[in-house]
Amino acid sequence: MDTHTWKEARPSERAYKPRKGVKPATEQDRAAGGRHRRAVDIGRGRYARASVSLRLTRGNRRIRAYLRWSQDGKTEERYIGEVDQATRAANLVQAWQQAAAAGMLTEEPLPSDSKASSWEVRAVMRANRGRDTKPELALRSLLHRSGLRYRVDVQPLKGIRRRADIVFPKDQIAVFVDGCFWHGCPEHMRSSKKNAEAWAAKLEGNRARDAETNDLLRAAGWTVIRIWEHEDPVEASDRIADAVHQARRDR
Repeated sequence: MDTHTWKEARPSERAYKPRKGVKPATEQDRAAGGRHRRAVDIGRGRYARASVSLRLTRGNRRIRAYLRWSQDGKTEERYIGEVDQATRAANLVQAWQQAAAAGMLTEEPLPSDSKASSWEVRAVMRANRGRDTKPELALRSLLHRSGLRYRVDVQPLKGIRRRADIVFPKDQIAVFVDGCFWHGCPEHMRSSKKNAEAWAAKLEGNRARDAETNDLLRAAGWTVIRIWEHEDPVEASDRIADAVHQARRDR
């Protein structure tokens, strides 16, 4: 429905009603541009997490947006304005933009112990540490579905303290799924502006360690496959499967 007809007709329910199966917090984070952009300064260094509520007002057939948050045990609410997009997702985005323009919001400061220069960099850093990341899980699922079996998060070689994300011991193939931030992806790595020199040294050290790991494994007869987290998991799993099948043919 065109927005200019909303004054004469009731807007579609898809323009304001929540969709089934969509988590409210995820929906609000996406529309606001990040969880940290949903902050309301409530004084004394405290911040409340706000949400946008869309309501169809009777009579004038328009959708109004309200900013809501909890403060000292009470629910606070401020009127943002009217929104006129065709979908709820678009109306939430419009409402968050209007609230920010009106000065209703503040960007929550980073924790004092954070080494990131921004919330975006912090999100990348948090998403790229530890095992069982989303890219790893997607890749492992595809490999398992294709009939391949492997070990996860183990040392390919005894005596060398280096762990690979996916290992085919009999085929001597070690797969590393590298995060774009921690391993210095040339396409997607965003440098931190906070403690820039320290982070540059840290990332350079990670790259040197990766190269050394590759050399140690290859010298012992292993095949090393490195996958960037941004790579298509289907293409990556095909590349790994080809290497495994080739190794088995050679044996």
